[in-house]
Amino acid sequence: MTLKVIGAGFGRTGTDSMREAINRLGFGPCHHMFEVNRDEKQRDAWRSLAGGARPDWNSLFAGYSACVDWPSAYYWRELIEYFPAAKVVLTYRSAESWWTSFEQTILAYIKRVEDKQSMVITLIAERVFGGRPDDRRHAMAVYEANVHAVLDEVPPDRLLVHRLGDGWTGLCGHLNAPIPTEPYPRRNDAAEIRAVYSKR
Repeated sequence: MTLKVIGAGFGRTGTDSMREAINRLGFGPCHHMFEVNRDEKQRDAWRSLAGGARPDWNSLFAGYSACVDWPSAYYWRELIEYFPAAKVVLTYRSAESWWTSFEQTILAYIKRVEDKQSMVITLIAERVFGGRPDDRRHAMAVYEANVHAVLDEVPPDRLLVHRLGDGWTGLCGHLNAPIPTEPYPRRNDAAEIRAVYSKR
């Protein structure tokens, strides 16, 4: 399968809601960090990539036609080049709002995870944030730099900036899909993600 939709937004910007929305619109299955965590084969493949292995995007996304969230969001530049027909979605919230959510969820998990080969360490803590995920100012600067890079580098006709609360209209227009009658998904709030991480 080829990717039709590529998410370029950091985790904690509504990516799981976007994953569900993309699936409901018929552009899935949509890849997300949850898929990696559920599948040992995927986990090993993405860990190898984060460790410097050469990417085999067709293999990494076998069975998927969209992707959002980390780990794929870290590689958005490579992905939009490899899949030139794919639409790009930047899920977005303010840097302050993002940090508050990230600090309460992913960062809290980073601080207590014991598996140092975990994607949350090797990719998010080390690669995305340069080993400083707990440095608020630095992390927010990295977040904002990613937003600006996407806006600067992705052709406007391929890009949708989807802010928290935007709902279906912009997304459906971007993907040329009919607007569903059901409400836009709301998934994976801070309480839910803390519950997920507490079980690991």
